[in-house]
Amino acid sequence: MFYKSTRCGVDKISFKDAIMMGLATDGGLIVPEFVPKLLPQNLKNDDFKSIAFEIFKLYIDDIKEKDIFDLIEKSYAVFDDIEVTPIRQFDSLYILELFHGPTYAFKDIALQFLGNLFEYILDERNQTLNVLGATSGDTGSAAIYGLKGKKNVKVFILYPKNGVSPTQELQMCDIEDKNVFPIAINGTFDDCQNIIKEIFKDNTFKEKYHLGSINSINFARILAQIVYYYYAFLKIGKNVLFSVPTGNFGDIFAGYLAKLMGLPIEKLILATNENDVLYRFVRFGDYSKQNVKKTLSPSMDIQLASNFERYIYYLYDQDCNKVKNLMVELNKNSKLSFTDKLNQIQSDFSAYRTSDKEILETIKYFYEKYNYIIDPHTACGVKAALKEGKQTICLATAHPAKFSEAIENALGFKIDMPEKLAKLKTKKRNFEQENSIKAIKHFIELNANV
Repeated sequence: MFYKSTRCGVDKISFKDAIMMGLATDGGLIVPEFVPKLLPQNLKNDDFKSIAFEIFKLYIDDIKEKDIFDLIEKSYAVFDDIEVTPIRQFDSLYILELFHGPTYAFKDIALQFLGNLFEYILDERNQTLNVLGATSGDTGSAAIYGLKGKKNVKVFILYPKNGVSPTQELQMCDIEDKNVFPIAINGTFDDCQNIIKEIFKDNTFKEKYHLGSINSINFARILAQIVYYYYAFLKIGKNVLFSVPTGNFGDIFAGYLAKLMGLPIEKLILATNENDVLYRFVRFGDYSKQNVKKTLSPSMDIQLASNFERYIYYLYDQDCNKVKNLMVELNKNSKLSFTDKLNQIQSDFSAYRTSDKEILETIKYFYEKYNYIIDPHTACGVKAALKEGKQTICLATAHPAKFSEAIENALGFKIDMPEKLAKLKTKKRNFEQENSIKAIKHFIELNANV
């Protein structure tokens, strides 16, 4: 299996090189040369680790199978549920709990694997790496917990100051490992992401400081997330819909790839908050940047989705020149129109947006009916599933205790905190920076492995 860029400038690279490259050197995103097929009935076992092994083998041919197996075992041994991603049923709605990792967010599923994968490749090549990422909340803490203490790795995480929950910020900053650098930016998540992308475009700087990516632009993130779509399907045993809270389009794109691989998903329901660029894209073919609104579901407070380009690549039949031209237009005008492709888009997805008021109402409704608490992001997915009105698996993306203020607002009482979250008391390592590429580059120069 080889990998290439959505923008034509990178081709025929190995899996390991693709992972270490992160963002393609031409500014595009890495995709596999072809999408392998895997029908669910051909899987012998339905446990999470076995499914992961069978899927990873299809995409990784430059790592020994025994080592792939060991990486999977090491990555998911730290989860607090033996099933890794257990499923709960509530009438016709299933909740796929993706928050049983070290930081109680679905990002752990990919980032525990990616952290171990980075360490494996660096040790094999006797190299160092400086990981640079942006977060709207959960990615940052999951990346830090996946990489803290790893040999030959330093991690720099940009996040919007006052734009993540207090618990999310504590998880990033209450870390003693000296290879971790959380950086608060005076701006939005989109500002953080733009800084990352611009730095990665500077290939001289990128090569000098051995920069790598942990954001969902890294294909290993998508690969790991494919697994729980297969897992959920096999556990339910029937063709269903998936409702996916998403801001960056990574989680739902993994479901789209699973469908291309042969998983019979009836429909992917795209659930957004009031930052609704993806909702407008699916409903009206309008992909246009607007001002970011601060909401109760901060991990989705995004206007330009990092993985959108990967879907466009497949939407236009893997025409990388078309993708490149569209991304130039988007960068220039901050908007694109896809009305010519609306029928195809709406055959792949349905979409719903949820207001903060509806988020609180959904949390309250679900607790009163089922005595089960969902976080604000999951509430967007549940609300979308209820609107769709069919048997649906909803991805629960975070433990509700990470958003205790919203839960208390909805339910009128404080939620019990898991022991690991309750121990977070101080922000020991927080580095505030101006919102500029120059400032972040200078900070990296002072602290990076070289």
